Amino acid sequence: MKKVRVFISIFVCKIIRGLAKLLGRGSSLPGKYALKICPDILSQLKLPEISIAVTGSNGKTSTVEMIAHVLRSSGLKVAYNKEGSNQIEGVVTFLIGDATMGGKVKSDVILLEADERYSRRIFEFFHPKYFVINNLYRDQMTRNGHPEFIKSVISEAVYDDMTLILNADDPLAASFGKDREGTIWFGADKLPTDKTVHEGIYNDGKYCPVCKAPMEYEYYHYNHIGKFKCTKCGFARHDTDHTLTAAEDNGDRASITIDGKYEIPVFFTGIYHCYNILAAFTAAVAAGVEPGKAAEALGGYILKSGRISDFSLGKLDGRLLLSKHENSVSYDRSIDVVVSDKRKKSVMIIVDAISRKYYTSDSSWLWDINFEKLCGADIEKIVLAGQYCDDLAVRFELAGIDSSKVEIFEQVTDAAEYCKHNLDSFLYVITCFSDKEKILSIVTRRELA
Repeated sequence: MKKVRVFISIFVCKIIRGLAKLLGRGSSLPGKYALKICPDILSQLKLPEISIAVTGSNGKTSTVEMIAHVLRSSGLKVAYNKEGSNQIEGVVTFLIGDATMGGKVKSDVILLEADERYSRRIFEFFHPKYFVINNLYRDQMTRNGHPEFIKSVISEAVYDDMTLILNADDPLAASFGKDREGTIWFGADKLPTDKTVHEGIYNDGKYCPVCKAPMEYEYYHYNHIGKFKCTKCGFARHDTDHTLTAAEDNGDRASITIDGKYEIPVFFTGIYHCYNILAAFTAAVAAGVEPGKAAEALGGYILKSGRISDFSLGKLDGRLLLSKHENSVSYDRSIDVVVSDKRKKSVMIIVDAISRKYYTSDSSWLWDINFEKLCGADIEKIVLAGQYCDDLAVRFELAGIDSSKVEIFEQVTDAAEYCKHNLDSFLYVITCFSDKEKILSIVTRRELA
């Protein structure tokens, strides 16, 4: 009887998946029906020896995409949820999609983007060999609450037979590896852009995640990410197995260096992108790829997820930086990119739909973004667009930004027309996946060099 249920579950999932593809629909529905027929279908599938899961607040999709690219460049067949459906229904869909009717997954490696809230449900049925935890930030607080809560949720997804791959510079992520043997660590050396004083609206690294005593930092890469040490229990940044040792961008050429010897040409040296590359490098090497080959595969790789897109708008050149709505750290990193650019520039910020997944009009997260950094930056114009433009305008006024530099448009099309006819500077656009097509449908995309 069990075998029959498994067979029917796989059969139904494959049929619905095929129909959904024909109709251009999402990837969760087939898995939903498969789970109704056989709730433990994940435990019935025969997985390959190597499986890698990636979770965290930021960078899951990009990191998984790069790991897949490196592994495939090494000749391995990889299955992963590239549609980004990272809850249990989406995971069932993509695994069955790569399985035989008998439930044997055909790929050499299973690569999984796991939602930080739902990984505990997924891993009830199977345990990945490697579990990468990139970072833990304030993210979608309407649904996730505080990152300390998410840390407690992820702890339920960590099992003794997993090898953890952790960001040593994030105290919340690093706490999973305390006193745990076999953990693989990645992190960054001190960089020229680091700060010795915390910059940000709030500080989630102020207290130790282990004993709650005050923490001390030798330096900060950004927000609560840096070299930390608890003043009481001794919990501290762990030595790293793979390390970002340099990140350089002279305008004509950009590169990062890992472990002091693997130089990787990149199109973008934003620190969060550097961490994603480093995590992908670390995971690929753990899976058996020779480090030099991993670095070679990552060199100049352009993300297909579209997190960064260059475009033209009339005579203007610009760059779209996708951040996560309800995630102030993501916005802070995009603002850092704008501020560090020394050329003449303007910036458009679009908040038109807060979430693709659920309805909320909560814009309180805008107050956690460090827009104050734009005050001292050499910016020609700041264009605020979308139905939350007035919320942005109030936030910018209280940030002390010169109102003569700010233009406000409820319609993204009107904002784009204004930029097209009134600006002559490089244009950055900061928005999220929910709103990206509202600007990409207007501009002409250009290939990143």
